[in-house]
Amino acid sequence: MRAPEFWTGKSKAAGALSAALAPLGALYALSVRAKMARAKPYRARARVLCVGNLTAGGSGKTPIAIALGLMLAARGKRIAFLTRGYGGRLHGPLCVDAARHIATDVGDEALLLAAKAPTIVARDRATGAKLADSLGIDIIVMDDGFQNFQLAKDVSLIVIDAEWGFGNGRLIPAGPLRERPENGFKRADALVLMGDREPNLPPFAGPVLRARMLPSAPAAVAGRAVFAFAGIGRPEKFFSTLRDMGARVLGTRAFPDHHRFNAIELAALRALAQSFGALLVTTEKDFARIAELDRKAILPVPVRVVFETDPALSALLGRLS
Repeated sequence: MRAPEFWTGKSKAAGALSAALAPLGALYALSVRAKMARAKPYRARARVLCVGNLTAGGSGKTPIAIALGLMLAARGKRIAFLTRGYGGRLHGPLCVDAARHIATDVGDEALLLAAKAPTIVARDRATGAKLADSLGIDIIVMDDGFQNFQLAKDVSLIVIDAEWGFGNGRLIPAGPLRERPENGFKRADALVLMGDREPNLPPFAGPVLRARMLPSAPAAVAGRAVFAFAGIGRPEKFFSTLRDMGARVLGTRAFPDHHRFNAIELAALRALAQSFGALLVTTEKDFARIAELDRKAILPVPVRVVFETDPALSALLGRLS
């Protein structure tokens, strides 16, 4: 889905619609609290690092999980990513095989993770952790799952888009929140702010880390005319990143998050880019959902996460040793 405009809108109409949906948001909050109260989390032999958030939509969890996983691997730890496999048909638990699985099997995020380290897809996170234990994994890095209580966590991080914050501050479906920040903060060991802005956040006693998303190959688009499309939580972030890279963005097309592109849509996008005399570009995550036969004349723009130097980050990773 694409985040509704009223989740961030300041108009009276947006406020009225959000207020009308607020009772449903209260029910959603109760469902999260009920799951937490009933949970009997499995304690894996491996240590567990959870990279989650408090909102629906993209905040940068997967790139953060990749960056932290690579840091832990550089410390000599055997790591595996654990993900639900959103958008895929397979429930798991299974180890992702990039030569055999495609996005419709395991989801786009699982394929991005599997390109960096062993990745397990499991709707039931406890069974996924048991598979990781059977493989002799030292540290499980959960991509999402902060509101999943099937698995005990050793370190939990909340990723926050510094520009967007918590939107209108209401709970799904009245707003983007999965739970109240003051409740989620109690279970978090640290916050990770993605971007340079200073969002208005409730008090938090732990460390607040800073990270930025950087393109891995800026030379590929710098100075070039591009037509960009994306089906992620916040497509405008990708379009803005392209401009920051020096690309001349002549046109854009936004799709819902995790959109499955078909050959007709992609042919239309190629024709649009050609009419502009532009290069057709998309995110690495979107590219993973495009069938191999349909990837012709589409350039994926990969990104990576860079953390600001912070002793607190090293201390957090040290707790997983």
